[in-house]
Amino acid sequence: MASEIDSKPSEVPNGGADTTTTIPPATENSKPVDSKTNARVISAELPSPDSCQKVENYTILDRKGDAHPFKSLYDGPDSASRVLVIFVRHFFCGICQEFLTALSSSIRPEDLKRLPASTSISIVGCGDPGLIDFYATETGCPFPIFADPTRKLYDDLGMVNTLSLGTRPDYLRKSILRNVVDSIGQALKHIPSGLGTKGGDSRQVGGEFLFEPSDKGEGKQVTWCYRMKTTRDHTEISELAKVLDPEGSTLLQKA
Repeated sequence: MASEIDSKPSEVPNGGADTTTTIPPATENSKPVDSKTNARVISAELPSPDSCQKVENYTILDRKGDAHPFKSLYDGPDSASRVLVIFVRHFFCGICQEFLTALSSSIRPEDLKRLPASTSISIVGCGDPGLIDFYATETGCPFPIFADPTRKLYDDLGMVNTLSLGTRPDYLRKSILRNVVDSIGQALKHIPSGLGTKGGDSRQVGGEFLFEPSDKGEGKQVTWCYRMKTTRDHTEISELAKVLDPEGSTLLQKA
């Protein structure tokens, strides 16, 4: 079901071959739970240290189009001790917009500052960086947003391509039809600026990756991750809160 806006392949390079993967809808039995955090663990297999090292210098773009190494998000001089990097779909995806709106109203930057370990959140999308300001306004997202239009980070961190809807998440409030209509409307509004077809590949889904200091003192590594299986399969906000706040003394009171 092509329920989202697709970008022209020539505008969203992906290293050549089409790697589209069709994934069946997730079921409750496919959602194991971490015994410590009681949070869903979809992808128990973490990226290897070699994979993390490979992607750390990949380029991400900020709202001005300036390039930064991916590593600067989680291991830069001013980065927090723990950094949750959330990869979203194309910038016109109404489902991801609803997810970020729910996240932004439940877990705020000031809430993260009250956690025992210094924690921050960054967002990465797969569209043109010229849409970042629009995306931040549309979602009310207070966290920094970046773009990876090449999708190399998505590929090498094991995220997949699918148009499968899967089960309806708790964070979704609008109907699929309403999201599709809104998505088309947003794209049409950006046609005069040349960005109407540059939201990103609608087949690309994302995930969440938590970077924390390595026990071996070798910089930060991914200690928890969740790769989406469907287009509306971000980790529920309450579950993200448990990952960031296992004791439940701060974030769980709000999420």
